[in-house]
Amino acid sequence: VSACDAICLCVPTPLGSHQEPDLSYVEDSTRMVGSVLKAGALVVLESTSYPGTTREVCLPLLESGNRRCGRDFFLAFSPEREDPGRRGFETRTIPRLVGGIDEPSGKVAHALYSAAVEQAVLLDSAETAEAAKLLENIYRAVNIALVNELKPVLADMGIDIWKVIKAAATKPFGFQAFYPGPGLGGHCIPIDPYYLTHKAREYGHATRFIELAGEINSRMPLAVVDRVAHALNQDAKPVKGSRVLVVGIAYKPDVDDVRETPAAEIIRLLLERGAIVSYHDPHIARFPDMRRYQFDLASSPLDQAHVDAADCVLIVTNHSDLDYALLAARAKLIVDTRDAMARVTPGQARVVKA
Repeated sequence: VSACDAICLCVPTPLGSHQEPDLSYVEDSTRMVGSVLKAGALVVLESTSYPGTTREVCLPLLESGNRRCGRDFFLAFSPEREDPGRRGFETRTIPRLVGGIDEPSGKVAHALYSAAVEQAVLLDSAETAEAAKLLENIYRAVNIALVNELKPVLADMGIDIWKVIKAAATKPFGFQAFYPGPGLGGHCIPIDPYYLTHKAREYGHATRFIELAGEINSRMPLAVVDRVAHALNQDAKPVKGSRVLVVGIAYKPDVDDVRETPAAEIIRLLLERGAIVSYHDPHIARFPDMRRYQFDLASSPLDQAHVDAADCVLIVTNHSDLDYALLAARAKLIVDTRDAMARVTPGQARVVKA
């Protein structure tokens, strides 16, 4: 680091036990960089956080002694923009936002990212860039919460939410399709909105809309497990002692990332109710230890023997390389949280959407 002209900090910004921001990684890495920072170097924070983090947390740690931003070093914020598993985009083609602590820092950071990506957008401040990143993720969280809330309402009316979304998506303007699921996962959408709600309280604002979205999304794993219990009950089976095969534990299709995956809470709730849980995921051979979850589970083959043995197959993540035809032909009961079985010719399996 001491030899570098530019240092980008891409460290975790998790939540604490009370949904409060945990900036310890940002503080520790900034402190380390500050201890060896060469004159004229650029430091860029890329970790998502509340507006003001770069100025209020990073700047004081770097301005030690007589060192001053804009004169002895430069400091900016440029949020990471990635969508694992999505095709058609790569780092170079995704526009990057850049906001400096001061005008010289903004210009230097803009020059750095302009050399690496096709479009670097220079903003008026680090705070604008920080807030823009939060808006991007809150936008998704709120709209996903909307369809998650609609799903059980429409289901009780005998209406399929996925068919409704498909119908609404035929409108060429004023509508963007979002889809329900078993809960939010990944390192951004389940976490980032709480950074803004935390900061808003300092200014006397209650972000009720954002917090409500968080509540709706965070209770989806429980709703899924309740749906499994109801479906098993229709087969005259209790959850306790039933064999539940969870299909897909990654937080989204076709990736090997389990950060904040709703599958972890779903498995915990199933085990708590006495279910015998196994899982299959072609991308994750063993369930990794997580901050709040430790399961001694390894991926089982998705074959006839394991499907036949399951009292319920629970589809949590709809990977594209799964044998859905096998599930349709051999499973007794499928609880489908992703509408994955809609693409398959019906078989013997009873499919319940959740």
